[in-house]
Amino acid sequence: MRKASITRKTAETDIGVAVDLDGSGAYDMATGVGFFDHMLDQLARHSLIDMRVRCTGDTHIDDHHSVEDVGIALGQALAQALGDKRGIRRYGACLLPMDDALVRAALDLSGRPYLVWNVDFPTAKIGSFDTELVREFFQALSTHGGITLHVDCLHGINSHHIAEAAFKAVARALREAVETDPRKADAIPSTKGAL
Repeated sequence: MRKASITRKTAETDIGVAVDLDGSGAYDMATGVGFFDHMLDQLARHSLIDMRVRCTGDTHIDDHHSVEDVGIALGQALAQALGDKRGIRRYGACLLPMDDALVRAALDLSGRPYLVWNVDFPTAKIGSFDTELVREFFQALSTHGGITLHVDCLHGINSHHIAEAAFKAVARALREAVETDPRKADAIPSTKGAL
């Protein structure tokens, strides 16, 4: 049962997140931030992790708190669903093309959060969405999911394509990392014996 539900309530946001690592990529997102919902749909669909996200936030100020806090809650849900990480592949990587954009993502479900972010956006906004929030989301996800995450944009001229390629690349890497390794299904994937 590699499932988890997290609730997070602050003065700025009220969030509920549910994940199933052994799902089919079903998604049901309602964050109040349209472009972000679209990106979260991609994260679920391409990771094959079922995700449900509900967020009520202070979007009358801006989208920052909603995006960051969803990243926190989703990271916590992934960490909880992984448990002791017994049997997982642990590592994942993807080189993902999307039209003009080419993004590489590599990650380790190590329990040691670290984000390396080499992604520049040619515009400050995608519609009304601040492009700097893409990094904020992945920083929160990495920190609270205990994920070492490297994301590099190797090419791109369209901000929407770059952002979407980043979400899809991380999703594909995550899919690989959370999968059960049939050759080591009973082992924790570390010489330390713990992650």
